[in-house]
Amino acid sequence: MASSTSGTTSGRPPGRPRAGLHDVVFAATLRTVHELGYARATVERIAAAAGVAKTTIYRRWPSKGELIVDCLLDAFGPVPLEGADRAELMSSAVRWIAAKIGEPGVGDAFAGVFSDAVSDPGLREILATRLQDPYRRALQDALGEPESRVLFFIDVVVGALLHRMGMTGEPMVDADVAALTEMVLAHFATGPA
Repeated sequence: MASSTSGTTSGRPPGRPRAGLHDVVFAATLRTVHELGYARATVERIAAAAGVAKTTIYRRWPSKGELIVDCLLDAFGPVPLEGADRAELMSSAVRWIAAKIGEPGVGDAFAGVFSDAVSDPGLREILATRLQDPYRRALQDALGEPESRVLFFIDVVVGALLHRMGMTGEPMVDADVAALTEMVLAHFATGPA
């Protein structure tokens, strides 16, 4: 059997270059969730929006939930722990997560994967270990708070923000974020229990 060769030889197999694939898939994921909502943003639709085969996605992320968690980690990045004291540090953390949840597709994706995790113990474990734990540890270290109090802080802040998104379809407005921050700071003003 004769083989044909092109004028170029490459060590890379033909097809789409993989550099930046995660960026393309994550952008397509958030765009698809924003346009269609979490439930209708299937892996097939996300793959089509990213211009890749759904098998390409499933090779890297075995489920939609795992894709969403990695997409959220990418969207959130590290928590900016800024401030001269614990009140400023906590205020900046609340404003940061409120702003992130308000970005197109992020709040919808977060609320959707959170809702799915209620009845999916495997996804719940992924959310806890890959999404919540790194942020919890960073806050614990910065605030010198025990795990239970940092988890309460996360529950109150993220819970309120996602509840607002779920009930209105809109992120919490700045005045309400400020009020939420004041309420949380009042509880944590005394420092570690």
